[in-house]
Amino acid sequence: MPGTEFADGAPNWLDLGSPDTGAATAFYGAVFGWRFVSVGPDTGGYGFFQLDGKTVAALGPLTEEGARPAWMIHFRTDDVRATVRAVATAGGTVRMEPVDVMGEGWLAQATDPRGAEFALWQPGRTTGLDITFAPDTLLWAELHTPEPAADIAFYQGLFGWRVQEQQTGGMTYRVLSTREGEQRTSAFGGAAPTGLGAGDGPRWVPYFHAVDVDAKAEAARSAGGTVLMPVDDVPDVGRIAWLADPSGAVFALLQPDPRM
Repeated sequence: MPGTEFADGAPNWLDLGSPDTGAATAFYGAVFGWRFVSVGPDTGGYGFFQLDGKTVAALGPLTEEGARPAWMIHFRTDDVRATVRAVATAGGTVRMEPVDVMGEGWLAQATDPRGAEFALWQPGRTTGLDITFAPDTLLWAELHTPEPAADIAFYQGLFGWRVQEQQTGGMTYRVLSTREGEQRTSAFGGAAPTGLGAGDGPRWVPYFHAVDVDAKAEAARSAGGTVLMPVDDVPDVGRIAWLADPSGAVFALLQPDPRM
């Protein structure tokens, strides 16, 4: 993740839709030390998760009919209307047309052709999260899909992402970078075949930076979460685990290999 200087196509916002925002606040406070700060009564219960006064994510109640508890990754676009048109042209679904969020920016929500949900954020007064790539903040965004190559081509049409293939664990892992900057340092995420992580179906999964994955996984379990994929070492990457919060929203932890 290239910090908070968000290039076009980079993850620049992250929020959790939960059926019980009070329980979510307690859980993530216990695991990461986050504090919830409400935006106000006119936002339907939406607010920010903060760490040392800096916004690391956001939280709100589920609003879409039939929606499941989930983390939603937002990608920066400089022209949300053009990106929404590109989504529809390329076979994706626009779930929410662009709306002006009180001058903070423009928001839209979409689903890619394989079924993974994501959002778009065109900055206004708010560029994105205050901090990433630090302990207890967003570190990596990973797409799990049955057809990684085809799905990546969809996103390349929207954002011009660059891809570097790596062979690991008997499969091809694809590292994703924005179209701007040096490819390695502008990498923000990756794509893996569905089934290699915990859970079924195409999805974007946020990875949070953990200084001690084992301790964080135990904290999550103690706070009512579920360990979906036990702590394990990934060569040349680090130590990871997949978890679900008490409502079932999936996220992951990564303790980066210090040599990386």
